[in-house]
Amino acid sequence: MHLTMKDELVQRFLNAQGEPISGQQLADEFQVSRTAIWKHMQSLQQEGYEFETIKKRGYRLIAAPDRVDIGQLKQVLHTKRYGQTVHYFESVDSTQLIAHELVRSGAPDGTVVIAEHQTAGRGRMMREWDSSKGKGIWMTLIIRPDVAPHQAPQFTLVTAVAVVNAMKAMYKNFTPEIKWPNDILINGKKTTGILTEMISETDRIQALLIGIGINVNQSLEDFPQELHSIATSLSIEEGERLERVHLVAKVLEFLEHYSDHYVKHGFPRIKKLWEESSGTIGKQVKATTLREVVKGEAISITESGVLEIRQENGEIKGVYSADIEIV
Repeated sequence: MHLTMKDELVQRFLNAQGEPISGQQLADEFQVSRTAIWKHMQSLQQEGYEFETIKKRGYRLIAAPDRVDIGQLKQVLHTKRYGQTVHYFESVDSTQLIAHELVRSGAPDGTVVIAEHQTAGRGRMMREWDSSKGKGIWMTLIIRPDVAPHQAPQFTLVTAVAVVNAMKAMYKNFTPEIKWPNDILINGKKTTGILTEMISETDRIQALLIGIGINVNQSLEDFPQELHSIATSLSIEEGERLERVHLVAKVLEFLEHYSDHYVKHGFPRIKKLWEESSGTIGKQVKATTLREVVKGEAISITESGVLEIRQENGEIKGVYSADIEIV
């Protein structure tokens, strides 16, 4: 993971745990002048970091802004590939668009694009996704799996399993459920959306771009009135403000593990885990596709991730892509 000098400075102060560090010590460690250190400190202060200057002892970090700190991510992330290359932005139009550009320039497997804010975040079918600044996780993961193009849709389900299990590992006051194919709900309200896009050649995947948007620290007032009954955040459900960087790390760790398992061993275990966390299976649903509306009981997903619905006449219909409403 490439860190800028500012990232490394932040990490140095976080590791100091409130103890002061002298400017000369920092200059010696980073092999730069004290003037260069001072300029970086000024830049960090403009970004919201607060330092106390202690005479003859140096600088002490007393407050840090709420941001996904890349230096801290490096410290808490335990993966081989996913998140080892990170492109961090304060604000972008869309992390998916940035990821497309990075794929063209040869970004390695596991590259992550993450932003504090998106001005044109989007979900499935080009729907707008609200990406409040500093309140959620807005990121795209670039992976280059050695699988055939027809297997790409399963990675949406793999990602959903990873995100749900990351949440279960970290939080105790709510139970997330997967709504087929790409949403994660808590108490029936949406908190997470997943968007998987493929760049492929005739018979091989060049790259998959997995966009993940998670509402983390929004309050109810952050959502428009019309979304109060259908959207929520992890903070609202857990009952406290949450550290986003730790969730980013946990999601990437689970996602690397489950993606590698799927590539090596196929879909059966992922299917089982998906169904265990599903809020769709066993429910009466209305599936609206581009061509028709299918109503009935959602009974399972197939090995290719297709949702199977048993209609009133007993016929089982496979749905490949649809808007799902629990009725």
